[in-house]
Amino acid sequence: MARVYNFSAGPAMLPNAVIERAQAEMLDWHGTGMSIMEVSHRGKDYSAVAAKAEADLRELMGIPSNYKVLFLQGGASLQFAMIPLNLAQPGDTVDYFNTGVWSEKAIKEAKRFCNVNVVATNTHEIPAEKEWQLSADAKYVHYTPNETIGGLEFQSIPNVGDKILVADMSSTILSRPVDVTKFGLIYAGAQKNIGPAGLTIVIVREDLLGKARAGTPTMLDYKVAADNDSMYNTPATYAWYMAGLVFEWLKEVGGLGAMAEINKRKAEKLYAAIASSNSFYANPVKPSDRSWMNVPFTLKDSTLDAAFLTESAAAGLTSLKGHKIVGGMRASIYNAMPEAGVDALIHFMADFARRYG
Repeated sequence: MARVYNFSAGPAMLPNAVIERAQAEMLDWHGTGMSIMEVSHRGKDYSAVAAKAEADLRELMGIPSNYKVLFLQGGASLQFAMIPLNLAQPGDTVDYFNTGVWSEKAIKEAKRFCNVNVVATNTHEIPAEKEWQLSADAKYVHYTPNETIGGLEFQSIPNVGDKILVADMSSTILSRPVDVTKFGLIYAGAQKNIGPAGLTIVIVREDLLGKARAGTPTMLDYKVAADNDSMYNTPATYAWYMAGLVFEWLKEVGGLGAMAEINKRKAEKLYAAIASSNSFYANPVKPSDRSWMNVPFTLKDSTLDAAFLTESAAAGLTSLKGHKIVGGMRASIYNAMPEAGVDALIHFMADFARRYG
C-alpha cells in the first residue's frame, strides 16, 4: 500500500526513514530479542536511548547546560496547569497573549490558579507591540508562537524585558533554529514535529525549579521530574524512543537551519498558490503573520468543500479538513511533510479550481 501525504495537524506525519527504521527494529531491538516497548526503562539499555535522545535534542536546539530537558506525559494541555503551579503562587499575576484557540485554553486553565492579565488579543494578526499591556509584576509571560488552528504565527520572539518568557511550541518546535536563552520555559506536545502522541518535551531553566506552590501534586512538580531524569514513574518509552529517531533524522538532513530553509520554501509555495487562484482559495491571516506549519484556507464556494475533500483523499492527500471552529481546509506541513507533498497539493488545488471555478 502506498503511503499518502498526511496533512493532519496531529498526530501528524512522521518521516518515512524513521518509520522504516522503527519497523525494522520492532521485533528485535538491537539483538535483544525484544521490542523496545518491552525493554525496562530502568535498565542500562533504555537509559542509553534516553540519554542520546536528550543529547541530540540539546545539540539540535543549542540548549545550554543550565536548562533541564524533561520528557513528560499529559500533552501540552497538562502544561497549562503545571506552569502556573510551578512558576507562580496563589494571587500572583501572570501575563498571557491571546492569539487563538490554544492561547485561550492556556488562559482558561491558568485562571484556576492565578490572576491572569491578557496582554493583547487578536486571532488574525500578531498584536502590535504598542498595543501590549504587560503587567509590571507578572511572574511570567506566556505566548503561543504558532496557533495550529488559526494559522497565526509570531515571526520573532516577543520582547518582554526581564520577565520570564514561556512558550507553547507544540506546533513549531524543531521547524527552525530558536534562541533558547530568551526563554524561561519551552514546552511542546510531541505529535507534530517530534514523534508519536503521548510525549511532551519541557525545556526549563534550572533556576525556576523547586518553586512549586504548596499542594502541587508530586507528578506535576518539575523538580521531581528533573531530579528523577523524567522517570519518577514509567515514562512513555516508545514515544521517547521514536522522538530519538526523529532527532537523529533531523541531524542527518542538516539540522534546524536546513529544515528552516525547506519549511519556508514549502509555506511560500502554498501561500503563493492560494494567492494566485483568482480568489478561488483564500487565507484569512495577515500575510506577514502567516504560519509556516499550518495553512488554513477556504474555498470561494463552501458547497464545494465536500467534493474537495473527497477528491483530494482519492489523490492521496489526506486530513485536509479544517478545524470545526474555523471550517474550510487546513494543510499542516510540518518537518516530515516532504516538499513533493506540498507540490502535489498545489497541483491538485490548481486542477480542482480549473474544473470547478
